[in-house]
Amino acid sequence: MSTTYIVVTAVAAFMVGFSALSVFIKAPWVTQPLTEYGVPRSWWTWLGLAKAAGAVGLVVGLWIPAIGLAAGVGVALYFTGALITVIRARSYAHVVWPMMYAAPAVAALFLA
Repeated sequence: MSTTYIVVTAVAAFMVGFSALSVFIKAPWVTQPLTEYGVPRSWWTWLGLAKAAGAVGLVVGLWIPAIGLAAGVGVALYFTGALITVIRARSYAHVVWPMMYAAPAVAALFLA
C-alpha cells in the first residue's frame, strides 16, 4: 500500500465526512442549494448517512480493501447523482462542487 494511496484516501474520507457533517448540522451553504435543486427535506438525513457511510468505508478500506472499493464506488456514484441533480436544476455555477468531492474518491479507486 503506497503512501500516496493512504493520503488520497484520507483526504477523500475527510472531504466526504465533512460533507456529511454539513448536511447533519444543516449548514446554510448546503441546505440552501439543496432547497434550490428541489431535493426534498425528507431525503437530507439519508443523503448525510450515505456520505457518512462512504467516509467510514473509505477509512476501513485501508485495512479491508473490498470495503474500500465498495465505498469508493458508492461515493463516486453518489456525487455523480449530485452532479446530475445540479445540472438538472440548471445551477451551472455549482457544477464544480460535486466534482470536487468526487475527485479524491475516484483517485483513491485508481490508486488502489
